[in-house]
Amino acid sequence: MATPYFTDLILHQADTLSPGEYEQCQFHNSNFANLDFSGFIFTDCVFHTCDLSMVKLHKTAFREVQFMDCKLLGLQFETCNPSGLALSFHGCLLHHTSFFAMNLKHITFNNTQLLGADFTEANLSHAVFDQCDLLQAIFDHTILENADFRTAYHYAINPEINRIKKAKFSLSGIPGLLRQYDISIEP
Repeated sequence: MATPYFTDLILHQADTLSPGEYEQCQFHNSNFANLDFSGFIFTDCVFHTCDLSMVKLHKTAFREVQFMDCKLLGLQFETCNPSGLALSFHGCLLHHTSFFAMNLKHITFNNTQLLGADFTEANLSHAVFDQCDLLQAIFDHTILENADFRTAYHYAINPEINRIKKAKFSLSGIPGLLRQYDISIEP
């Protein structure tokens, strides 16, 4: 059976992508901004060069879903259905997106901008932030055990209020762990 392939969709409030289950689908170069995906189920799907900014995600299920080169501004992922949740992001813009109190063990962010993303109380153990910009991202009572920040940059993580046991950081990332002390670190 061929993989369902959707391309160049430009949907507006009056248009609808039929609610239901989408399995092994690929969505390419499509605009879903401001739509309501509440109750949708996406399993083994790929979104490539799509705009999903401000999409409503109430009880939306994302199971083994990849976002590649997508724009996902202002999303509230914590409203998703947590059952079977498995996401990965490659080359995406995730500005001002919230992952509040989510279980995101083993999640991968690759070459992704997470400006102002909120990871408060999330479980990011074993997460990978490869080549990610974390400017103004919020880590507050976040579990970061075994997480990999070696190539991430612009982060500010307070080790006193976050669990960072066995997390990996590069030497150049040390200022991001000491920012709350208002000290100067020079090469």
